Amino acid sequence: MRQFNNIYECKKVLVTGHTGFKGSWLTLWLEQLGANVCGFSRYEPVSEPLHFALLETNVSDFRGDVREYDKLFYTIRISKPEIVFHLAAQPLVRKSYSNPLETFSTNVLGTANLLEACRTTSSVKAVVVITTDKVYENREWPWGYRETDTLGGHDPYAASKACAEIVATSFRNSFYEKENLLLATCRAGNVIGGGDWAADRIVPDMVRAAAVGKTTVIRMPHAVRPWEHVLEPLAGYLLVGQRLLEGKSEFAQAWNFGPDHEGIVTVEQLAEYAKTHWNALTFDLQRSETQKLHETSHLSLDCSKAKRQLGWSPVWSLEETVKHTIDWYREYYENKNVMTREQLVQFVEDAKVRQVVWAN
Repeated sequence: MRQFNNIYECKKVLVTGHTGFKGSWLTLWLEQLGANVCGFSRYEPVSEPLHFALLETNVSDFRGDVREYDKLFYTIRISKPEIVFHLAAQPLVRKSYSNPLETFSTNVLGTANLLEACRTTSSVKAVVVITTDKVYENREWPWGYRETDTLGGHDPYAASKACAEIVATSFRNSFYEKENLLLATCRAGNVIGGGDWAADRIVPDMVRAAAVGKTTVIRMPHAVRPWEHVLEPLAGYLLVGQRLLEGKSEFAQAWNFGPDHEGIVTVEQLAEYAKTHWNALTFDLQRSETQKLHETSHLSLDCSKAKRQLGWSPVWSLEETVKHTIDWYREYYENKNVMTREQLVQFVEDAKVRQVVWAN
């Protein structure tokens, strides 16, 4: 049996935010699955270098802002997707403090625009909206948040993503259920992996600094986060999409995708793990406890629902996740070699060996 029951072969798929970190990995995987992929992303590069540009995919590349309804609707009408993965967003917590209006308008209005354009396009059968693990009202619990826990958000980013979840639920209840259109939302933990050069993220900050012999300053060394390789939640998104394309309406709901318990560690621990895998370069970590902007100290997800009902489970351990991530960056900086395709193949092979449901 092929991956995801071969559901994506020859399917028309739209990915918003396809030039971003997660979007570029997802676009490549969909192409490997035989899908006809169309992408919609903002005009300016999200980072430099740009992972999407390094991949040289055959995606149909549309540019625009998700806040521009007419351009978004035109793209959907022209590309006629059967399923849409909505990843386009303002994804940075600290940037949300400096530009809250952009964050709310992109993440809330942009999501509403996407859902409205999809429901007025007859080709669309399923929509998967990607939010974040930060949609929950964080009470600094030591246990993981479940999909039924209260939504909330202290910072503008978290609040905007919680709003996006509410918008999605409203569209599902008000329109989609009546129009036989299936909609799910997915909430992932802190993802790492090659090709991410976003600002204020621990691994990109470390590899950028290491490449030029500079020091990385850790803002919140004792903050606990659920770390997983980018391919782990993408497998979850694709698995949810498979169920929706199969017409299984019971899967049109919210889903958590995060690591097992051993992947929930502090920022400092993750940095130390990373340090052990790049022998040619060392990270001189300076601990900074000065924190002017609020960020949560402890966050983890309960993914038992996805494991039980979807059959999803993580493939790589934290050690494997960090190794593959640092290998990717080391190979890029030392040899200008992009290991994305190679690591995707390895991930799928490991999933088959470990008898993960979507791979067999």
